[in-house]
Amino acid sequence: MGKCFGTNPAKKLTAYPLKYMNMAAVTIENLSKSYDQGRILAVDNVSFEVNQGELFGLIGPDGAGKTSIFRILTTVLLADKGNAAVAGFDVVKDFQAIRNRVGYMPGRFSLYQDLTVKENLEFFATVFGTRVEANYDLIKDIYDQIKLFSGRRAGKLSGGMKQKLALCCALIHKPEVLLLDEPTTGVDVVSRKELWDMLGRLKQQGITILVSTPYMDEARLCERIALIQKGRIMSVNTPENITGAFPSPLYAVKSAAIYQLLNDLREREEVTSCYAFGEYLHVTLKGPTSGARVAAGGTGTGKVAEHEEAGGEQLLKDIAEKKGHKNVESRRITPGIEDSFIQLMNERN
Repeated sequence: MGKCFGTNPAKKLTAYPLKYMNMAAVTIENLSKSYDQGRILAVDNVSFEVNQGELFGLIGPDGAGKTSIFRILTTVLLADKGNAAVAGFDVVKDFQAIRNRVGYMPGRFSLYQDLTVKENLEFFATVFGTRVEANYDLIKDIYDQIKLFSGRRAGKLSGGMKQKLALCCALIHKPEVLLLDEPTTGVDVVSRKELWDMLGRLKQQGITILVSTPYMDEARLCERIALIQKGRIMSVNTPENITGAFPSPLYAVKSAAIYQLLNDLREREEVTSCYAFGEYLHVTLKGPTSGARVAAGGTGTGKVAEHEEAGGEQLLKDIAEKKGHKNVESRRITPGIEDSFIQLMNERN
């Protein structure tokens, strides 16, 4: 939650509140934003919708354009091109109406650090013309975890406690749409899990949630996601459909000399992609129609052996062992969101 938005309603509204119309909670159409006089294109012709009551994730690394999109949706930044609406209101024409209907947690903690936990909560309730008691049921599960620290200054809280306080302040006016920009960045694993559990409970109360994160493992906690890289949307779908569309078998391979194995596999003609993933390498192989039918011991032009018949696992193991690698493991695996992200990124490059 950033500094206060204000509470006066817009004088002229160009749309109706969500509860009166069957429309998307967030709509973005061909949105673009650049910086440094057009030299840096942060958001490049982005379009997607978030349905009412949906938990939607915007997934991408730092610098992908997520924060710029959130700042446009919260009416604190103007886009260069395109249109956007939140809770049925245009982000330019009806900015004041939007500010009264959204809860916003920016990526950087921006509550008043010299105020106590209780003072911050009471302040934001007053800004939005309500009282803490009026919507306490909405924040009770979250606030109960920080209530013992109600007299502590916000700046003295741990990362996880700061996020819980910020979420309480973003919810205190019972928003229709909750916008969370990388809420789990910089917090411990336990606090990350607690926050996602809280979001699941908030969704059950009918609040639409748009959350951004650079953590690919969090994508599966959303109903639908948009994968974004360098300001462009690569895919919008359910996590299951995105990983289900992975175009080829994926293998996990490792040996005692993992870095040398990476170089050895990347030199092979039949290897489409090979990248480090934890203690393993994730590898895809070319199909039979791409001319990649190569003997494991050859250079790409020798004896032919179709890896589809022999098995990709065995082919990769044979290649590694013929290069002198020890303790080789090779197995077929199910692609994850990060694998799909890398595959889509490579397609665009």
